[in-house]
Amino acid sequence: MPLELPGPRSRALADRLRAVECRTVTRLDPEGPIFWAGASGGRVRDADGNEYIDLTGGFGVAAAGHTHPAVAEAIAAQARVLAHGLGDVHPAESKVALLERLAELTPGDLGVTVLGSAGAEAVEVALKTALLATGRPGVVAFEGGYHGLTYGALAVTGRSAFRDPFARHLYGGVRFVPFPRAHEDPSIALAAVAAAVDGAESGPEPVGAVIVEPVQGRGGLVDPPPAFLPGLRELCDARRLLLVADEIYTGFGRTGRWFGVEHTGVVPDVITLGKALSGTLPLSAAVGRPEVMAAWPESRGESLHTSTFLGNPISCAAALAHLDAIEREGLVERADTLGEVVAERARQWSAAWERVEAPSGLGLMRGVRLRGDRAAEVAAAVADAALREGVIMLTEGPAADTLAFTPALAIEEADLRRALEVVGDALGRGVA
Repeated sequence: MPLELPGPRSRALADRLRAVECRTVTRLDPEGPIFWAGASGGRVRDADGNEYIDLTGGFGVAAAGHTHPAVAEAIAAQARVLAHGLGDVHPAESKVALLERLAELTPGDLGVTVLGSAGAEAVEVALKTALLATGRPGVVAFEGGYHGLTYGALAVTGRSAFRDPFARHLYGGVRFVPFPRAHEDPSIALAAVAAAVDGAESGPEPVGAVIVEPVQGRGGLVDPPPAFLPGLRELCDARRLLLVADEIYTGFGRTGRWFGVEHTGVVPDVITLGKALSGTLPLSAAVGRPEVMAAWPESRGESLHTSTFLGNPISCAAALAHLDAIEREGLVERADTLGEVVAERARQWSAAWERVEAPSGLGLMRGVRLRGDRAAEVAAAVADAALREGVIMLTEGPAADTLAFTPALAIEEADLRRALEVVGDALGRGVA
């Protein structure tokens, strides 16, 4: 029997939240939200005691599963000894250990890092790095791309709904070009990048960098053609541009590789990381080639980019434990295997219903886009019906017409298959 949602405790919490939070943050209406009270592995419990299979992985954060025991213990142990330090003055040992681990894990010769808190901050660092290293402020970014909502990150985010209210404050030297889908000819998108770079060459904002997601996340879980990223790397090399790979969503196993760029062997100049980096606490990183990061001046006691919580000891300890869990439990390989379970079921839906497109994405980062005038309405109805059957999922894409499958890499296969049954039943009712 479908759940009666939201339950009384969630409704009471919504009333309390409405009085104290800015209305732009959490959507509050008679249909929701539920309030999370606990989580473990691939499951979530709400304030009313209902249990759900989570297909979101907490926005892709909980790669090793919610409240992983080793991560929880690392947080508790660090908190008992040192909860906060002076990250850019007198750092904690855990910061050093994490930076060394990132240098080991990231591809190629990437290995010099600036830590941050939110993913958007890592993007800010990458953009600052590009300007320092090239002297050219212009950036090429992609339509549908999402890089965060702070002003620098928002400037390269290709979503008008986020940009338009603040357009007068945003840097104007960003050129947006189409992002190719897997079945499209990559040469068209690459030609658009080249034209954007060449067209800006004689103007006041010549281009110094290209920023790209190996798989667009909030843009609809869209993977490009295999030749696209290598072609982009070649183009950047030919024009002396920095290639920035935004792997905040795709990083740490989500696509079935440690990093999304590894599917094509491309090594960017800077890679931005977040979400599954710690699996729990706010933490991000921009990791670059040594010669690129050398464009930053040496600190003489006042860092040119820092924050109060840079290298927070608890966040760094959580990250070390989370990365160890991903490696120890074989979750990168598991994402590849379980991702195919999702893709195969989605291909069945596409074959059965004309209004359902073939799945996109890689690993456990899959999207199922709907067609038709009511696509967004149907997608929302499917997500709502799934929630009432005990499955949490989100819709993505600029038109919110794509069902997103980004569960914890540690989700139980039986739970994943059960969730796919629930979604498939709801989808069939919605597109029939």
